[in-house]
Amino acid sequence: MFALGRLLVIGFLVLSVVYICLSLYSRAVRRDKLEKEWDEEIREGDRETFVEGGLREYDGSLRRKLILGVYIVPLTVISVIIYFTNFY
Repeated sequence: MFALGRLLVIGFLVLSVVYICLSLYSRAVRRDKLEKEWDEEIREGDRETFVEGGLREYDGSLRRKLILGVYIVPLTVISVIIYFTNFY
């Protein structure tokens, strides 16, 4: 039981680091796309206001929520492996 607890704690910490890195990377890519869109197409108004508005939309988007799969998928796989190992 202690080994499972240790696995879960270490796994959660590793997945948290992966989630933070992936989240920051995805936000940076979105920021670059918004800046590029403003530079090529819009060029009216304030650039920072346009980018911040786009990032606010991104914060509520489905893509942002899908990044939570970093926690869900590995924990599900580990649970299935443990279940089949112990009960089949």
